[in-house]
Amino acid sequence: MEVLIPDFQGDEMALHTLLASNPDVVAQNIETVERLTRPVRDQRAGYEQTMTLLKRVKTWRPEIFTKSSIMLGLGETDEEIRACMADLRAHGVQILTLGQYLQPTTKHLKVERFVPPEEFDRWREIAEAEFGFLYCASGPLVRSSYRAGEFFIRGILEKRRTTQHQQEASI
Repeated sequence: MEVLIPDFQGDEMALHTLLASNPDVVAQNIETVERLTRPVRDQRAGYEQTMTLLKRVKTWRPEIFTKSSIMLGLGETDEEIRACMADLRAHGVQILTLGQYLQPTTKHLKVERFVPPEEFDRWREIAEAEFGFLYCASGPLVRSSYRAGEFFIRGILEKRRTTQHQQEASI
């Protein structure tokens, strides 16, 4: 079971309550690089608040996979994307999705740049090879619930269950 959650505005009890339901994957989207957090995200959400929540999941329940998502095309630099990836990994995030920001209404931020598919491919390689994410789904139409990621997660979980059953059988 994967849950996509809010950051609970830092409320630790809300996170403990969620973790008691034993999800396999906890996803909380960072959405953008640190510099662009204020114009992109709700004022109640924060870059460090999200990072802290993701770290708490891994600290309190290390067996749970953590996942986050970054939208590209909002004016971020390559250095900022790399810094965000490094922050996510430092806070225990194992699965990443990268997608193109698309302006939902005229009241929302404008698209600064359409990222070409080849660049999304390069970011996937960087995320997995350089930063060590277990999986990165990356493409113009990828969203945090991207199906390829779900298939990957199912595969990881099946391997984990098989290993657990084998260990239990040998006891």
